Amino acid sequence: MTEKRKGARSIKDIPADILIQLNRGEIETANLTEWLAVDQRLLLENLLIQNNRSEYFQPILKNVDQLKKQTVNTINEAIGLGILDLALKNKDEEFLTKLSTHQSDLVRCWAAYTIGRNNGLNTVEKIKKIQSFAADSHFGVREICWMTVRPDISKNLKECIAILSEWTKHDNENIRRFASESTRPRGVWCEHIEALKQNPGLGLEILEPLRSDSSRYVQDSVGNWLNDASKSQPEFVVEICDEWLRESNTKETQYIVKKALRTICK
Repeated sequence: MTEKRKGARSIKDIPADILIQLNRGEIETANLTEWLAVDQRLLLENLLIQNNRSEYFQPILKNVDQLKKQTVNTINEAIGLGILDLALKNKDEEFLTKLSTHQSDLVRCWAAYTIGRNNGLNTVEKIKKIQSFAADSHFGVREICWMTVRPDISKNLKECIAILSEWTKHDNENIRRFASESTRPRGVWCEHIEALKQNPGLGLEILEPLRSDSSRYVQDSVGNWLNDASKSQPEFVVEICDEWLRESNTKETQYIVKKALRTICK
């Protein structure tokens, strides 16, 4: 097993050969600095040349260039949606399948958009197909994939909570964390879910099974979920935290509760 590569701490310190490999899609980014340094236009061009689909490049590039605000995330989304649009028009399922297991994490992020924003799939199909991305070993793919299905979760909350509550029993901590993170009432870099801000009790089906989860990654998400809720429904969060400490006074639950109450108990 090869040792995990440590990324540079600033963009200027990324070795030239590493940047070339990243832009060719030959390796994954090792940290956020590298993730921000990748030239997604160049990566796209290389990907399309490697897969004999150069004719896709200009239409997708046009979408990217028309963006009012160009950030890593908006470019990522524009490319993902551009690939989805062209693949559907050309009945190019083969290409979409290839992208979902690509060695480049940014390409897998694009692939997540081709599922989360595919109107040919219903909400249940999208959630089921996104699970492999939720389990991804790369932090970037895991963050992007919940964003891609968040609008569907918001619109079909009851149905999605029922599915995601089953994910809380999964062996993979990344999948358990997705259940919590994707339904956060306020979330990060995304629209709020008004129903959960007003009635956070709807999310207990997901939160209860995770209240003493062994994974710090999951604990952070559950604590943040409740902290989101505390900004609109503080009494509910205090009540839940008290109940959890009475019934499950483990170090894991204590950690979650401390994180949940950080805004109320400043």
